[in-house]
Amino acid sequence: MSWHWQPSARPGAGAIDTAELGLDQQFPSQGDAESWLGEVYPDLMQAGVDSVTLYEDERLVYGPMSLEPEG
Repeated sequence: MSWHWQPSARPGAGAIDTAELGLDQQFPSQGDAESWLGEVYPDLMQAGVDSVTLYEDERLVYGPMSLEPEG
């Protein structure tokens, strides 16, 4: 099994280069995928990613989850 993130672009942000941002990675566990996201989400936001969805293989785990801070 592998875990991966699917990004959604902020309206008007244009195309997202998933390979450049590391969003083409496959992770061996949910925890690894979530840890990675916790480290890079500011870069993803700056690149125009609005939200992400987590998949285990083709199964939707959760999302879309906004990268914007609450409040």
